[in-house]
Amino acid sequence: MESLSREDVERLMFFDQTREAAEREHKANPKDALVLTKWGGALLELAHFRQGSDAYSMIEEAIEKFQKALGLDAGRHDALWCLGNAYTSQGFLSPDAAAANAFFAQANESFRKAVDAQPANESYKRALEMTSKAPALYLELQRQLAAAGHSTGGESASTSAGPGTAQKQVGGISDFWYDVAGWVTLVALGFGIATLSRGPTALPPAPAR
Repeated sequence: MESLSREDVERLMFFDQTREAAEREHKANPKDALVLTKWGGALLELAHFRQGSDAYSMIEEAIEKFQKALGLDAGRHDALWCLGNAYTSQGFLSPDAAAANAFFAQANESFRKAVDAQPANESYKRALEMTSKAPALYLELQRQLAAAGHSTGGESASTSAGPGTAQKQVGGISDFWYDVAGWVTLVALGFGIATLSRGPTALPPAPAR
């Protein structure tokens, strides 16, 4: 793991504590959809401190938690919103455009359901609006990755090491990754988990970036 700033270390600790608390709560009450949503949300945030297949696997685990939450409560709009964030992350971490677009379509469906459940929620509406721009942003990211790979004389980072590695391998690309995915996954999710944490066992607010 790259060297982290103090703020990132605090966020990492916060979401790791959130994950551990949710795991304990789930063992006590496995039918609590809120707990599963909190657990998945924490995993999704923690995934952004990982690289390559580790990040991808953690996002898949988060998706599993959101899907279980929705299996218990299909109308749980916060779980739908978080699920959309997870699919968006998978899309941007995919080395293949067709796979990425499939994830973006799933994200769009999740966000649309969240908006239908809570039409006045600005975060949900913003996510739905932005996900329509995701395919174009993905292509721009791949273009920059290819250009960076060409300039260094190496193989394109988007295809050389599997899902999730591209955004971390090329110098300067990580900033672009945060610009692209951060519109929902990094910025809004911090708000979302803080909101979810007001549930049965409230946690302190997430440290600001």
